[in-house]
Amino acid sequence: MFKILIATHNSHKAVELEHFLQSDKVELKTFSDIGYDDDVVEDGKTFEENALIKARVAAKLGYIGIADDSGLCVDCLDGEPGVYSARYAGEPCDDEKNNDKLLDRMNDIADSERTAKFVSVIACVTPDGTEFCCRGECPGIILRERRGNGGFGYDPLFLYQELNKTFAEMNSEEKNSVSHRARAMQLFAKEFSRRILKC
Repeated sequence: MFKILIATHNSHKAVELEHFLQSDKVELKTFSDIGYDDDVVEDGKTFEENALIKARVAAKLGYIGIADDSGLCVDCLDGEPGVYSARYAGEPCDDEKNNDKLLDRMNDIADSERTAKFVSVIACVTPDGTEFCCRGECPGIILRERRGNGGFGYDPLFLYQELNKTFAEMNSEEKNSVSHRARAMQLFAKEFSRRILKC
């Protein structure tokens, strides 16, 4: 049995990972499950660095550590908000203020220049030092006003052009079929099976 510690207190992420791995060889736990509540400082400059920072903490506790980091990268803003997506408008994290700041920063940007992408990176670190990351991306356009009532974060402003819907207008099935996170998770499941489960 492969003992995995997901560097989060979010039990939903454990359920999601279990769904993608589809293996009876793994036992998944979160920080909450083992009573770990120390703060992990995410001071990396890339999504990969931040995901690895968290995964290494889990690996040091004797588990196969898995962690993720994600955010929005806007081309005309040189990749902002990037790794600062959750706290773009400052602490504490506030989705509405983050969206307002993004709209303000892009107020004078032409429609043709409002391209962006959501990025998700999933990292794995084993106790013996093996490390790898998988990245998923989803391209889109930043709108001038919010559309839709679902989702979270920048979802109401992020238009996925193939469906002509923002992430906030999609149902869960639609979002899970195209999102950056789903793409990263699919790649990760394959790589994890190949590298760790050896199957």
